[in-house]
Amino acid sequence: MNPIHQTRTQTQTLLVGSNPFTRGYDNLCIERLLLITYENDCPPCVRPLHHSQAHLPDDELQLFPCLVSDDFAVISEGQSFPDALEERCQSAGLVRQVLYAVTSVTLNERHHIGDLYSLKAAQAVIHRLSFETGHYSRAWEISTAHLPEEAIRYLERWIDNSAPKLTGLLFELFTLPDCSGIGCKLIGTPWTDENLLNIEGKPYSALKQEQRDAGTPEALVKVLHLAALADVRLLIFDPDAAVLAGLAVFDE
Repeated sequence: MNPIHQTRTQTQTLLVGSNPFTRGYDNLCIERLLLITYENDCPPCVRPLHHSQAHLPDDELQLFPCLVSDDFAVISEGQSFPDALEERCQSAGLVRQVLYAVTSVTLNERHHIGDLYSLKAAQAVIHRLSFETGHYSRAWEISTAHLPEEAIRYLERWIDNSAPKLTGLLFELFTLPDCSGIGCKLIGTPWTDENLLNIEGKPYSALKQEQRDAGTPEALVKVLHLAALADVRLLIFDPDAAVLAGLAVFDE
């Protein structure tokens, strides 16, 4: 028996929180916002500039009076705008600061990363976070405690086979010399409907069902899909590796 083999008797409940494989930020973008004060006893508010005034440079916004609605602000001094916009604004205020908010949308969740005081500074932050020369955190080594005995035996059967063979299920398994772990190459990530329809012509749900129909243990399918949704490319299962917080664990 391969040394990766361990006996599992009980599941330690469900996944906790968001995808534990997710690292970094996706879909980074910049939004210009106005920090506005209005009425003495009211806290400052932040609003985007109405699109009809998007052409105005920062120096024609900061410290200029404005009108504020629940959804936007318009500069009221030296600028013309339709009466309909004024009717939607409930308050008058003063633009104290122009902000450049850096945000990210990852797995349908919007994250506010921070506010910068110039477009150049915000672009520099995005450049550093996006790692334009390549992706990072795409290789993971996690404990085999995240798989039940059935899934571990499934992996062992594939790598113990003397003749190389392919799963054809968008993941391929390989051995690691001088290591008790098993490697898994994930193909075509991220496994989202948009990406899979583009490269495979089938949605996310169809791939998952195809893997199940081929006999892939359910626990392994779940781990692989979480990893693939986070755009992981290499996943190594090793009994000596650390447990990944937030991922289901099977007791020995």
